[in-house]
Amino acid sequence: MVPRGLEPTGVILVDKPAGPSSFAIVAQVRRRTGARTGHAGTLDPFATGLLVLLSGRATSLQDRFTRLDKRYLTEVDLRARTSTGDPEGQVVEERDPPSRAELEQALERFRGEVELRVPAASAVKLGGERAYRLHRRGVQVEMPVRRSTVHALELLGYDGGVARLDLLVSSGTYVRSLADALGGHCRSLRRLEVGPFSVEEADPERVLPAADALARVAAAAAGRAR
Repeated sequence: MVPRGLEPTGVILVDKPAGPSSFAIVAQVRRRTGARTGHAGTLDPFATGLLVLLSGRATSLQDRFTRLDKRYLTEVDLRARTSTGDPEGQVVEERDPPSRAELEQALERFRGEVELRVPAASAVKLGGERAYRLHRRGVQVEMPVRRSTVHALELLGYDGGVARLDLLVSSGTYVRSLADALGGHCRSLRRLEVGPFSVEEADPERVLPAADALARVAAAAAGRAR
């Protein structure tokens, strides 16, 4: 007899809508399958796109999937910074947006190895408590700076002070932090890819065998190494 909660085992790809938290999506899938379920990297409630969920015995493989690079499409409003780096926060600074030439020059600083301050409204633990809980209570804390890699950063369009960016970044990169460093905030954020997995193949009813998922991760890594 299979121990309770260990089947189905594998990877589930979900296209998260705006609104619910990643943990709410995990709970929905857990209730449907009856299996132990975890995630390989959350998305903020306002964000949409690919969530990689691990089901059953595959939850033990979490570290193999959380370290994967991620690709995002974001709209950054450069007319204002907010307290959270997204549309849900309060405006803390307004300014005249940069010209396109000024923006393109600024973007050069954020390609390659970068250091970005973790947002106050994040799940990072400070003194054993989630930063976003401290933020909600109005507790002012010094957020840590995290080093990450921006493998690719393309300006797709710029109109009315809003920049449309396509980014490929290392795990642990906060796009909200990059938006804040540019002097704005994320108006929208969509995760397109996690490693070799694409949002286009998302299907919450399909369980990808763990061995197949790991083979795709290994093949992608081998391709980059060439």
